[in-house]
Amino acid sequence: MVEPRPLELTSTYLRLRSDASVEPLPVDETFWQRIMAGELGTFHNEYLVTSFGFGADWTTWEMHPNGDEIVCLLAGAVTFVLEIGNEHRSIELSTPGSYVIVPKGTWHTAKVTTASRMLFITAGEGTQIREVAE
Repeated sequence: MVEPRPLELTSTYLRLRSDASVEPLPVDETFWQRIMAGELGTFHNEYLVTSFGFGADWTTWEMHPNGDEIVCLLAGAVTFVLEIGNEHRSIELSTPGSYVIVPKGTWHTAKVTTASRMLFITAGEGTQIREVAE
């Protein structure tokens, strides 16, 4: 058994495995390269738990084709934008603890109202990214 100890979600992300176990994933400058290259597994029926701070609007849209995503505001204020059909739907997150469930297959981005920190629980398998058009 691993000795319980405090971890920081900014430097150690979490993999929620399909067997209900949790694996800490240390983060370094190569983390996203390794995850995109499949070196950390496929994340099939698994979730990645992360936390990020944002001081500006996202420059990309993203979409998770294999599961819903939960995005929880920890601090600040953000407008989450979901692309549903041919329309954009805005969801204001302005109270710490407020969250949005992004449905599987829905493109989404964020407009940062004030510097923010968010918690993400992401079905990461097959994630797609595209640039925000100006």
